[in-house]
Amino acid sequence: MGNDSSNGRADSNGGVQSVDRAISILEILSQRREAGVSEIALEIAVHKSTAFRLLGALESRGLVEQAEDRGKYRLSFGIVRLAGGVAARLDLTQQSRPICRRLAEEIGETVNIAVLRSHYAVNLDQVRGPSAVTTQNWVGQLTPLHATSSGKVLLAYLDDRHRTQLIDAGGFEKYTPNTITSITALEEQLEEARHRGYAVTVEEYEIGLNAVAAPVRSHEGEVVAAVSASGPAYRFSEERLHDLAPALIAGAEDISHRLGYVG
Repeated sequence: MGNDSSNGRADSNGGVQSVDRAISILEILSQRREAGVSEIALEIAVHKSTAFRLLGALESRGLVEQAEDRGKYRLSFGIVRLAGGVAARLDLTQQSRPICRRLAEEIGETVNIAVLRSHYAVNLDQVRGPSAVTTQNWVGQLTPLHATSSGKVLLAYLDDRHRTQLIDAGGFEKYTPNTITSITALEEQLEEARHRGYAVTVEEYEIGLNAVAAPVRSHEGEVVAAVSASGPAYRFSEERLHDLAPALIAGAEDISHRLGYVG
């Protein structure tokens, strides 16, 4: 039993070391564009056969390829595939930023862009409006789907199966007396959001905080994000949420068009 445990630890350590070396190879090729087995082996301080084995593994996954000059390796297009998810989010942030600035000025409140992450909505970017001097920074924060306007929008446009999975995973934690705590009530609000093109929350996640959100679509028409405006309830009242929803919807459509959506 002791030997088995020891071997397991050795295998684990060896696996981590191999991953570390493989990442180092990718970094070397990124910096040098091309490199041979011998120079890679020297750089990561391993035997040439080990470097060749690691390169073979990376090549089999489409992450590196041999250049026309045999013996030299370079990054392959598999890297682009891996980077695609991050690139899409960076592009979303870049394309939405000028629209979010305009909305923050027009609405006078804090504007955020959020996407799905597991069973949460995560905010990728935030622009503060002229009135939002002390507003909390929501960037990077995971927020509940059932209690936020962005979360409701992101749920509303999912297929039934995926939506049910996320609702089951997230549950119905009660944050305030206004938080929705039943699937029936939530589904009614999601249906309403699909019908009118936006969702609202009235002190459902935090007492004194209201918000409204609208869907952002990719070039394929899929809802990939939500743009929201939020502010203190004394200033950003429920009536004002609905009054300003058309401006937010227009802003969401502008972002969608910048992402290539033509619908």
